[in-house]
Amino acid sequence: MAEKKSLRHEFTKGIVEENPVLRLVLGTCPTLAVSTSVSSAIGMGIAATIVLVCSNIVISALRKVIPSKVRIPAYIVIIASFVTMIQLLFKAYVPALDSALGVYLPLIVVNCIILGRAEAFASKNTVIASALDGIGMGFGFTAALFLISTVREILGSGTFLAGIKDLLAVFGDFSFNGFKIPFISENPMIIFVLAPGGFFVFGIMIALSNRIAGKKGKKKAELRGCEACPMAKSCSMVGSCDENKEEAQA
Repeated sequence: MAEKKSLRHEFTKGIVEENPVLRLVLGTCPTLAVSTSVSSAIGMGIAATIVLVCSNIVISALRKVIPSKVRIPAYIVIIASFVTMIQLLFKAYVPALDSALGVYLPLIVVNCIILGRAEAFASKNTVIASALDGIGMGFGFTAALFLISTVREILGSGTFLAGIKDLLAVFGDFSFNGFKIPFISENPMIIFVLAPGGFFVFGIMIALSNRIAGKKGKKKAELRGCEACPMAKSCSMVGSCDENKEEAQA
């Protein structure tokens, strides 16, 4: 019973309690870049989730085989292999979405969420627990992308699910291609599909997440230095930002 409860926790924690975007503040680069439309956000979420689950499973299965000194390069090779597969599948079956995601699809290789879960969880836990952790974190990442992209697309473009036809193309030919929001579509607030609007919506989401966490007595999400990164122990750049800042001030 305790084991089942533990496995259930590994799955659910990434959705709300340890949401990688809104609670751990990881993966902000792809979050801000692809959240201009819901269809692109969902596509990125699906791709990242598949890579996260597959890499977690393989890394967990090989955790006693991979030498500690080369674990990070080994993780990157494993993750890059799955990213390459996903990218080729996207090019073959959903080329329009592959084009929309652009460079951010191959950059999943260095996504700190995936590398972080490999180092902090998959390398220390069983295959089943690692798979559930990957599914939960991937779902949480996709949910955060969905929320942010919904606000940005509706206010910035006056549409909802525009371009979803490209994502559904893998299942067949669909005529449905999203909705137009009355009034807003005629005079959309373009700033919401630009970088400033992305940061604004992201900040509002973090604030709401912190407020909910505060009411439940949980620790608030905050931007911190290198110590917040799950890769900090193995990164040679830890502390260099602070040192460079001190030199510039001197």
